[in-house]
Amino acid sequence: MTKYELMFIIDPTVEDSDKEATIEKVKEIIAADGVVGNVDVWGMRKLAYPILKKSEGYYVVVEFEASTELPKELERRLRISDAVMRYMVVNKEEK
Repeated sequence: MTKYELMFIIDPTVEDSDKEATIEKVKEIIAADGVVGNVDVWGMRKLAYPILKKSEGYYVVVEFEASTELPKELERRLRISDAVMRYMVVNKEEK
């Protein structure tokens, strides 16, 4: 099992209940093939540059352990999600 960190930005126009549902969906995807660690919800933050003509986003950071195949599947699912504007998966063990 490799340690990873996922940061994703949810569209600020999404309803609060849908934001929570998106976070739970990501945790379910990770839990299917790995272990969910710390989930840190940063909330609304100003973006460094506009994305899709929006200047703010809802930031979430998830630490998890999983096999090397899970990040590819997670990125595939996040890419097709309408609620997620940007995402990044980082291998915390890689130097």
